[in-house]
Amino acid sequence: MKKFWFIIFTLVSSYLVASCGNASSDKPAEGGFVTIKGQNLLKPNGERLFIKGTNLSNWMNPEGYMFDFGETNSATRINRMLCELVGPTAAAKFWKAFKDNYITKEDILFIAQQGANTVRMPFNYRSFTDEDYMGITCGGDGFERIDTLVEWCREAGLYLILDMHDAPGGQTGYNIDDSYGYPWLFVEQEDQDLFCDIWKKIAAHYANEPQILGYELLNEAIANYWPEHEELNKLIEPLYKRATAAIREVDKNHIIILGAPQWNLNFSVFKDTKFDDKLMYTCHKYDGQPRENIKDFIAFKDSVNLPMYMGEIGHNPEDWQESMCKLMEEVNIGYTFWPYKKVGGECFASIVAPQGWEKVKEFAANPRVSYFDIYRARPNQDSMRVVLDQFVEQMKLKNCQVNEGYIHSLRLNVEVK
Repeated sequence: MKKFWFIIFTLVSSYLVASCGNASSDKPAEGGFVTIKGQNLLKPNGERLFIKGTNLSNWMNPEGYMFDFGETNSATRINRMLCELVGPTAAAKFWKAFKDNYITKEDILFIAQQGANTVRMPFNYRSFTDEDYMGITCGGDGFERIDTLVEWCREAGLYLILDMHDAPGGQTGYNIDDSYGYPWLFVEQEDQDLFCDIWKKIAAHYANEPQILGYELLNEAIANYWPEHEELNKLIEPLYKRATAAIREVDKNHIIILGAPQWNLNFSVFKDTKFDDKLMYTCHKYDGQPRENIKDFIAFKDSVNLPMYMGEIGHNPEDWQESMCKLMEEVNIGYTFWPYKKVGGECFASIVAPQGWEKVKEFAANPRVSYFDIYRARPNQDSMRVVLDQFVEQMKLKNCQVNEGYIHSLRLNVEVK
């Protein structure tokens, strides 16, 4: 049945997206940039833009739980596990196939068809360096991937937010930033230099691209369990100012999006809240009662009189999600739900893992401290390469399970006045 509906979607999606594009409220206008007026985002035609969409999670910044792994939970750990499982050459081939198929034009058209107007793209800074990352060791493929995504978004009528999810040295100190277990970004000058240089390079490349809504400088900086986190918090605003200044040398068009430390929750650290004329803020929240959840966000947004959006939210019952969406519409906080696609539920499109995936999961979970551990835990390499190939096939939208109830709960097709 799901393949039947995918065929129907393929036949009509181009027509539907084109039809939506005829309405100025749905598709970004040509030749202009999203701007800010008070707490509102404005499209080039002057209409208010209320962000609604999803995150292209796991595509350019793999996280273990989206593969249904356990402690093998960051891109670096996943890559090491794959190299130990099937060898570095086969692992590199897997990553290329993964990036070619995890998010495609069909996915972007599908997201637009559901009523979304924005996608957030988390990326690892290594995609713009010569560091070994997802099978590439020279130059990275960040611009290649984003350039293609921009064209897909243009066709679909979606705005794009670029989110540096994994910064040099690590900004969080947890698996989500693919770091070495500490927010070294805030204590190493070289990491800060690279952080600013990469953002300047990205901004120079996309300075005149109106499909990009803005640049989200950091994701969930400085975890709250570091004893010194309050001292580290004092360093985030100066670093944001420095990165913004670097961006403004080459790009005066795009909005700069600032996330708070402690999982994008603690906005008390911001003192100079309007140091640039195109700033907005982003919060995250995954639990609790909807109105109680966001009262501090509302208070901060009102105090600075600037736009805010919920960059990450999700993994909750559908009735909770719908209630939260209604509330965010009421208080003018847009949202991009996390994630779009993964193994299992709580997303737009669920990947059904292939037969044999359990063996990959078992290998990932086994102790692999010594070389003997690796040897003892490794299944047959040839069979594991077949399973990885099948996983790539299963991640294609036509083979995923579309979660209609989940999508409906996000109120993407509801017009926000």
